Amino acid sequence: MQFTDQLGRKVFLAKVPKRIISLVPSQTELLYDLGLADRVVGLTKFCIHPNSWFVSKHRVGGTKNLNFEVIKRLNPDLIIANKEENNQNEIERLMRDYPVWISDIGILDDALKMILSVGELTQSSEKASSIVKNVEAEFSSLRPIINKSVAYIIWKNPIMSVNKTRFIHDMLQRVGFTNVFANNDVNYPIITAKDLQLKNPDVILLSSEPFPFKDKHIAYFKEICPKAQVELVDGEFFSWYGSRLISSVNYFKKFVEKTL
Repeated sequence: MQFTDQLGRKVFLAKVPKRIISLVPSQTELLYDLGLADRVVGLTKFCIHPNSWFVSKHRVGGTKNLNFEVIKRLNPDLIIANKEENNQNEIERLMRDYPVWISDIGILDDALKMILSVGELTQSSEKASSIVKNVEAEFSSLRPIINKSVAYIIWKNPIMSVNKTRFIHDMLQRVGFTNVFANNDVNYPIITAKDLQLKNPDVILLSSEPFPFKDKHIAYFKEICPKAQVELVDGEFFSWYGSRLISSVNYFKKFVEKTL
C-alpha cells in the first residue's frame, strides 16, 4: 500500500500497521481516539495523553532525542512523526529501516488533512472522519471573540514567541487576536524585553508548554509591560493539532469570557 505524507514523500506499507510508534504528543492522543490501543507500541516521554498509555507504553526517548535501541526492539511497522517537532537527522536515520509518515502542520486545514491521512494509514478512516467533522463543527461556531494585540510566549530564557507560519498563530487569529510578532522572519523569534515594550501588546499569553510558565512568572512580564494583561494559558489547546482540537474552541471561549 502506498501513501503520501505531508512532505509529499511516498510511504509504502506492506500490510495494515500493527506495531506503531508515535513521536508526536498530539498525534499520539489522536491514535488513542482512533481506537488503536492494541496497535501502538511506543511513544515519547512527552506523550502524556492519555495517561493510561503514558504509564504503560514503551517510551522511545524525547521528540528530539530518540532511543534507537528501544525502537529497534519494538520493531515498528509504522512510525508517525512531524517535520517541526522531530529532529531531521534522527528521522532520516529511521527512514532507512522503517516506514515513516511525516506531518507538516501550519494551519487548521493541515491538521484536518493529517487526521484523515492517519485514519487511512491505520484503516480507521470512519473514526478519523468523525473526528474531523466534530472539529469542523466546533470551529464553524467560532467567530473572533476579542480584538486585541497579543504576544504569545513559549519560552522564558531566552524569551521566545511565534510568527505567522506557526499553528499557534492560526489559533490566535481565529480567536481574534493580532499577533504582534506575526511578521518576524524567524518561526520562533527570540525577543528581548525592549522588543516587547516596542510592540506594546494589549495581552501577553504565557503558555504552559514547552516552557511551563506559572503564576510566579506573571510579575516578570508585568514589569516589562505594565499596561499589558498577562495571563497563563493551556498551550495544548493552542498547539496540539490532533483530536484535542475538538475541545479547543470551548476552551478559547471560556478563557476569553473569564479572563479578558
